[in-house]
Amino acid sequence: MRKHVLAGGLAVAMAALATAPGQAQEPVTLTYLTSQGWSLDAHQALAEKFKQETGITIDTQIVPADQYASVLKAKLNSGEGPDIFGSQSGGTEFLNYNVEKNAVDLSGEAWAKLEDPLVAAQATVNGKLYGLTFWDSLGLVWVVNYSKPIFAKYGLTVPKTYEDLKGTCKTLLDNGIQPIFEPFSNGWHHVLWFAEVGPRYEQLQPGLAAELNANKATFAGNEAMRANLTQFKELYDLGCMGPNALSDSWADNTKMLGTGAAAMVVAPLAFPMAVKRDYPDFNPDDVGFFVMPLSDNQILNVNPAGPTMLIYKNSPHIAEAKKYFDFLTRPENIQFFLDNAPEALTMPFPNVKDKFSPAQKAFMEAYKDNRGTVYQTAVTYVVPQWMDMGKDITALVTEAMSPDDVLDSVDKRRSELAAAARDPAWK
Repeated sequence: MRKHVLAGGLAVAMAALATAPGQAQEPVTLTYLTSQGWSLDAHQALAEKFKQETGITIDTQIVPADQYASVLKAKLNSGEGPDIFGSQSGGTEFLNYNVEKNAVDLSGEAWAKLEDPLVAAQATVNGKLYGLTFWDSLGLVWVVNYSKPIFAKYGLTVPKTYEDLKGTCKTLLDNGIQPIFEPFSNGWHHVLWFAEVGPRYEQLQPGLAAELNANKATFAGNEAMRANLTQFKELYDLGCMGPNALSDSWADNTKMLGTGAAAMVVAPLAFPMAVKRDYPDFNPDDVGFFVMPLSDNQILNVNPAGPTMLIYKNSPHIAEAKKYFDFLTRPENIQFFLDNAPEALTMPFPNVKDKFSPAQKAFMEAYKDNRGTVYQTAVTYVVPQWMDMGKDITALVTEAMSPDDVLDSVDKRRSELAAAARDPAWK
């Protein structure tokens, strides 16, 4: 297995599995182009295991997140796409990459009948399945992870409104504790506070996502969205995100909670296990969870979409790529991934042993009847402009843009993306 980073980025080290090799086929290398953060150590371990079993090498090429879409589109448009490429499922990015033209229909594969229908639906276009979402969408739901010991020490309770959150932050600041770790420098994380709260926008204006997708509504002028951005900026201005938020990096996420440097981090539900991995003495049970309460949100933000692998239609190795997908979706390999990925709690396939802790199960159970789909999945032309939204929200907190400017900018890019996709709703 080979792995390298294009245009810089993160190199992930992993140890080769001691698996007895099977009958080696002719030497074939499958190139797999993916965005930074979508290829975990467990993926790499399975790629090595696949090579030992089949002789087929997976050459994982990782592109920084802010460059990935342009790099992939350039390759697809040139007719020289990688054998396998990654894409966020959920419709918009599939449109962006024209998967009906560029990807192989996988509807007839045996594993396609086993994948969770909600997850498979996000990788389906016009009734055809184009991708394998070998990812934990549920366990990676983004929520506020908070330090129970810190909250207990200062008599704090879980915030249920924006004013509650602001009051919590002020108490922590008064006691010399950074309330929230919010890293801006990677360009993507701070956008979560806006897009993941989509279910609240939908609650306040039922049918809004459908109206946005039909070009019958806009982000501009939406009071809940304006409130979200206004409140986010206020938290920043108050110092709730620390003195170095603009230069902080997501790479320090486990350190901030694991060492008690910050009381709260927006992270996946599985985040306590990642902290435990990096800080062995850390107790995952010391972490609690609550939904992001901007715009007074109290709806759990779920996303059945996730990083998805597609096979390039013009690849000379379609059969080998399908064999790799078959390998990944064997029950023992699904369980291997789950057991070896601290970030994952479950997988969208049957008969897997999940890793939900009692606290995580209780949290999910509390929201079983109060969930909604995040707007990067529910609304078209949001995901492709994610990094641009990150730049706009950075401009917001640095006084270069207003909340209304940000919403106008989102609408403008949506129109441009819709025009490029020849979306009939924008004619």
